[in-house]
Amino acid sequence: MAFGISRKELHRWKHEIDHGHIAFLTHFWLDDRFPNSHCVTKVGCKDIDKLAQWGSRYGLKREWIHHYKQYPHFDLMGNIQMSILKEYGLEDHIERFKIQKT
Repeated sequence: MAFGISRKELHRWKHEIDHGHIAFLTHFWLDDRFPNSHCVTKVGCKDIDKLAQWGSRYGLKREWIHHYKQYPHFDLMGNIQMSILKEYGLEDHIERFKIQKT
């Protein structure tokens, strides 16, 4: 279950993906399969090859791409989430969603 973001933020993420950009969206998230994670960062791009190449820089495998409707994306959690958000200057995501190193 996703929560903690506005429709405007979701639409902006989709717009960026639709235009072939690598786009980031972090939101609170609860899933019993991941009891130690309270949020996820979705990194998406309409261009699957571009997204796969981006992910390979961080050890993410092409087969880990979620092909959700027309918004393919990687789900990031934990230390890799923190590391990538810092690298892209998205400290506001870290602060807003209280992401901590695990």
